Amino acid sequence: MMFAVSMTFIDQTIVAIAAPSVISELGLSSSGMQWVINAYLLALAAFFALGGRLADLWGPRRVVVAGSLVFVVSSVLCGCVPTGDYALAWLIVFRSVQGLGAALLFPAALAVVVAVFPIERRGRALALFFGVTGALTAVGPLLGGWLTAWTWRAIFWVNVPVAIVALILIVLARISDRRRDEPLDIAGALLIAAGMGLSVLGFQQAAAWGWSSVATWACIVGGLAILYVFCRYELRTRHPLINLAVFRDRAFAVDMLVLFFAMLAFVPLFFFASVYAQVSLSASPNQAALYLLYFFVGFAIASQWGGRILDKQGARPALRIGCVVGAVGFALWAGKLTDLSMHDQWPYAALAGAGIGFILAPASTDAVNRAIGASYGEVTGITQTVRNYAASVGLAVFGTVLTHTMTDNVEDTLRARQVPSGVEHSVAREVAEAVTGNADARTPSGDSPAATAMRDAMSDIRMDFAEANQWVFYGMAIALAIGYLCALRHPGHRGPSTADEKPPDSGHR
Repeated sequence: MMFAVSMTFIDQTIVAIAAPSVISELGLSSSGMQWVINAYLLALAAFFALGGRLADLWGPRRVVVAGSLVFVVSSVLCGCVPTGDYALAWLIVFRSVQGLGAALLFPAALAVVVAVFPIERRGRALALFFGVTGALTAVGPLLGGWLTAWTWRAIFWVNVPVAIVALILIVLARISDRRRDEPLDIAGALLIAAGMGLSVLGFQQAAAWGWSSVATWACIVGGLAILYVFCRYELRTRHPLINLAVFRDRAFAVDMLVLFFAMLAFVPLFFFASVYAQVSLSASPNQAALYLLYFFVGFAIASQWGGRILDKQGARPALRIGCVVGAVGFALWAGKLTDLSMHDQWPYAALAGAGIGFILAPASTDAVNRAIGASYGEVTGITQTVRNYAASVGLAVFGTVLTHTMTDNVEDTLRARQVPSGVEHSVAREVAEAVTGNADARTPSGDSPAATAMRDAMSDIRMDFAEANQWVFYGMAIALAIGYLCALRHPGHRGPSTADEKPPDSGHR
């Protein structure tokens, strides 16, 4: 199961490294590229609960196989995107289908893992599952840097051999299915997909529409209103897509809140840090991958340490430690971004990674352990929906912050170089949208005053981009600080005992 889901985690980060190359070849804007990345995360969030429910109703083996096939076919199609006017729409559509495949695959795989371990051993087992699969996101930047040197399309095609091996292992594992004869909540699935999609659209487009735009707030408020209707509907329906009754457990609710604020930083970091490395530090894709490796060293170590704390003392100590360490790490890392030195930043990157590592495995495992009396598919659907929705919101919000701040910074730089009044804003906006396509030493061409000023100001613009990223990283530190306030509310007990455990309802081997 760990091998099967590895592609879904690698795909969360591998595209970020290739972003400048994709933008350059296909002529995409920075915000367009963010949609390509966010389409995958948003589909994961929107359909994860559906995947968990289908694992319960149809059996996890069938759903794992179906998810793997959907994922790998859409991966091939992403790599075959044509150049031209349809490139952006093509990528967004098939990245969304990729997210659907991952949403089917992951909860079914996790249901199998949960079913084969008794509760007294489950903490260590799930810590290993979440820790190793989460750490596989580190493979994404490294693999992406190497493959992009050949062709960025290979970042999608690499999923083909992984999927073939995964399907062979699934056959060899001889996983038996246990199905439940219950109806599927189609209305709930449509409501949650619409609510999440509309709210993230508002956050994402705020960079283009502006925070004062009626359309921006109509999408955000409308999306959140639909999610509220979804919650009310789920509480009334007999066979809900998500069993919201588990939120009556205060520890579970706190786990979800801490996960939400941690994931605001975790997945978006890969995009912003990799683009920062290639733009402000003039790093190659391979060097940007090594830059992100500092973060994952801290993440991998802390994930296993957090699992041991969970087994011995429960989730509360790990969550509190992780939020504090992560908030301090991101804040210190933000302060070093304007030094424009990759090697000076590694202690703070590792510290930020350790903070996230302390949080993700213990919070996810503690939440799953509280599925006693409920369906594991439903509970893992909730946890992963929260994680991926938070990642989508984080990428959208921080992308908006980056675009606005970068525009203001470049406008000031061009104004200082006597670019004609009234021109600097439009030029600065174009730079903010296209800067991720101007990695390394690429400079604007042309003889206009604006182009000349741009060429002369490229070193200043790289610094402008670093300063804009500081706001993003400080925002991540604030998110983890809020997570710490939530962690203070965790009751600290370790969930049901083994004697209280009911037989799992899916995924027997």
